[in-house]
Amino acid sequence: MTNAQPLAHSQQPSAFARPVVGSVACAQKAEAQLGEGLLWSQREQALYWVDILQRQLHRLDPASGEKRCWTFAEEISAVAERAHHPGLIVTLRRGFAWFDPAADTAPRYVHQPAQEPVGNRFNDGKCDAQGRFWAGSMDFDCVQPTGSLYRYDADGQCSLHESGFAVTNGPTWSGGYMYFNDTVQGCVYRYVFDPVRGTLSGKQAWLRLPPGDGVPDGMTTDALGRVWLAHWGGGCVTCHDPDTAQELARVAVPAAQVTNCAFGGDDLRTLFISSARVGLTPQALEAQPLAGSVFAARVDSPGLPASLFGG
Repeated sequence: MTNAQPLAHSQQPSAFARPVVGSVACAQKAEAQLGEGLLWSQREQALYWVDILQRQLHRLDPASGEKRCWTFAEEISAVAERAHHPGLIVTLRRGFAWFDPAADTAPRYVHQPAQEPVGNRFNDGKCDAQGRFWAGSMDFDCVQPTGSLYRYDADGQCSLHESGFAVTNGPTWSGGYMYFNDTVQGCVYRYVFDPVRGTLSGKQAWLRLPPGDGVPDGMTTDALGRVWLAHWGGGCVTCHDPDTAQELARVAVPAAQVTNCAFGGDDLRTLFISSARVGLTPQALEAQPLAGSVFAARVDSPGLPASLFGG
């Protein structure tokens, strides 16, 4: 891996159109300590999301309003559907596991990276278009740079691709690149992504959020390749040109700690947004009564369907 080099942002107008975003509504009122892991299931037409610190997996059917919740023995942080088997692959505190919501049995670990420090846990993650699950680990206290980025493949092989993060978030992909967040340092990195080999190179600092705008958390990509980024502490989601990082749109959220975003709905034009209430003072919670809820906004162009594990 090469050392990170800053990406020279173009001062020219973006070639990407500004998306038209509707007003933000509360899709599911909740008091999640750390809402995360948004996944829209195409086959179920339902939204999965997690509350990491309360060790819960949630499922929302927007059409019927039905809600389900599973509580686990340890933290669950990211979710993807399996392509050739029922159920999900998830990240728990120590690694990767199977969980079938229909069977309603406990998750079963399939891999725990041996080099992970005891004080770490897994955080954000998702599958690439080839069906490989990328997930990052982090220091539970969000201080020590002990987190790493892993790739778990359908054949059971797990590889380490990057280390040295206190808090990891992402990834997402656009064009020939993968984007991945060093949240504590306030930086979104961009890597050249080899889709055949599943490798990374040419690490660049793609975007640094200015002071007062929060730090980069979860993110996703729409069908035009634009990158959508949640701002922890910034109370918003922003949309960016994938080449220049120029901000194209900003979606204000009535919760300061915005954690993740994902496209869903029957036409993939609904942007779902998760949030958190952990660490907020009583005064902040009074000012943000919907902190910890899941929100939704309509967008004029669709997102991409979530990739399935195993291709």
